[in-house]
Amino acid sequence: MFSIILYQPEIPPNTGNIIRLCANTGATLHLIEPLGFVLDDKNLRRAGLDYHPLTQIHVHPDFDSCLAHFSDKRIFALSAKGKTLYTTPSFSADDAFLFGPETRGLPQDVLQTFTQEHILRLPQITADRSLNLSNTAAVMLYEAWRQINFT
Repeated sequence: MFSIILYQPEIPPNTGNIIRLCANTGATLHLIEPLGFVLDDKNLRRAGLDYHPLTQIHVHPDFDSCLAHFSDKRIFALSAKGKTLYTTPSFSADDAFLFGPETRGLPQDVLQTFTQEHILRLPQITADRSLNLSNTAAVMLYEAWRQINFT
């Protein structure tokens, strides 16, 4: 099934919400260190409720080790700077979606590892702001899941 990758997440409740999202969709969660919190943070637990045991969570020490884990899979990066609309690609069940930290998004050196077709954006009215991380992850994951008929 799909994977959600969070690059250096900073805000525990967002990650907790994404844990809950993954539990309810069958997606796997990958976290790239450093994290802006410890995994047993009470705010993370509160947002994730009791969904932690229902979610596969993998922690990677850095971006390169995470890339190595997905060497035979497609990764799509989500960025407000992306040119490709999130509904354009045809997704497969083993695709992964990479999201940047809440306060700064994905750094340029990370984005440069992707082709423009693999840097996706969600449309929005304001160009200088972005959607909440957990909302963006939910929209992206449900679009990909819809494309494979929610199997």
